[in-house]
Amino acid sequence: MATQSSVQNRTQDNGVEPTRMGVNYGPVVDIVEEPTELVILADMPGTAPDKIDIRFEDRSLIIHAHVDPRQEASATHYVLHEYGVGDFHRVFQVNEDVDHRRIRAEYRDGVLAVHLPKAESVLPRKIEVQTGN
Repeated sequence: MATQSSVQNRTQDNGVEPTRMGVNYGPVVDIVEEPTELVILADMPGTAPDKIDIRFEDRSLIIHAHVDPRQEASATHYVLHEYGVGDFHRVFQVNEDVDHRRIRAEYRDGVLAVHLPKAESVLPRKIEVQTGN
């Protein structure tokens, strides 16, 4: 199964989702192909599992995570301010090689792992050889 044809990024090149208000970042991801599934690993520090919304609709996998500000910006005197805080948002187009009914996700140590099981029809299967009797 070719990973590139199974999951495609639909976020603009600059990582900004134009339909959401406020600051939104496209999380950095790796997509790993395993024998029976694809796994999307997304770095999303500063969020919590109950603030992550993952949806599958119209062959699109939509990942959105809310990140609360670390401190009140108007009451904070920054000496150096490099770390931007905003929500994470990313959209992937998924083809029919993925069994969307069995998609699952887990979040640990700032990394979201979304498991996309391959459809039964694309998994390799062993063909038994029958005797000619």
